[in-house]
Amino acid sequence: MNDALRSLLDLLALERIEQDIFRGESRASVVPRVFGGQVAAQALVAAGRTVPEDRPPHSLHAYFLRPGDPGAPIVYTVDRIRDGRSFTTRRVVAVQHGQPIFHLSASFQTHEEGLEHQEPMPPAPDPLTLPSPAEILPRHAGRYLTPAVADRLLEARAAIDLRYVDEPPYATVGEAREPRSQVWFRTNGDLDKTLADGAGCGDTVTRPLLDICLVTYVSDMTLLDSILLAHGRGGWAVGDVVGASLDHAMWFHRPLRADDWLLYDQESPTAQSGRGLGKGRIFTADGRLAVSVIQEGVIRVPRGRGESGA
Repeated sequence: MNDALRSLLDLLALERIEQDIFRGESRASVVPRVFGGQVAAQALVAAGRTVPEDRPPHSLHAYFLRPGDPGAPIVYTVDRIRDGRSFTTRRVVAVQHGQPIFHLSASFQTHEEGLEHQEPMPPAPDPLTLPSPAEILPRHAGRYLTPAVADRLLEARAAIDLRYVDEPPYATVGEAREPRSQVWFRTNGDLDKTLADGAGCGDTVTRPLLDICLVTYVSDMTLLDSILLAHGRGGWAVGDVVGASLDHAMWFHRPLRADDWLLYDQESPTAQSGRGLGKGRIFTADGRLAVSVIQEGVIRVPRGRGESGA
């Protein structure tokens, strides 16, 4: 069993401390704050545990309000905004040290038949032909702020097998490229087997909700990469930009499994005023458009690093 995957599933096993109040643990990430994907995934778990099991989420809209403290638990309070015949709406506020750090609104829907079309899946190579994180991260260790960055990234992402189709931003510092990026990803282990072995959230979260929450977790990892590529920036590991997620929106179109390969196709249409916009589409390996994602983030160049790259 992948211990990192089990640890991630345990992170999603929120403790219920009142009917609509949950507490989640946290952990350090590669930056000195709680990883935004963790808070978003935990908040969606909290919302989903107040909704009938036959209503999976179809959208979420969230704001990152304050940096989270990785050394303290996070309390999630769920408001039951609406329970309709087809749709259910929930609002979640995440609190640490008496202050809100994150706000999420999520909508859930019963399954129904209707009109259907989708954009075609873009071309991408077989993920198994691409280098794994353990192969590519040490290769560029000389570019990082410290030699320990590669180890920290590997540890933070050990639960996810994430493979770049083209070189990641930290590999081409100083070289402006088209603001597009693709990654393949899946959990680093079989979810059913890990849950059967006693991983924490197996008895509180349905498998369809868990898959969506895990994809929500991963969706915050690389979405702003395309902004960095447009300006030849290497990112936080290199230290030539500083930034953070501001808001995050997702629409869940079709069922998926987080332990099957998923293609995350990403682009940035604009950056300005110290902010950049990332847009993403997540496809299943057989070409179904499963998720659409939009995120805006703060992207600032540290003084002395200029506009031409590191």
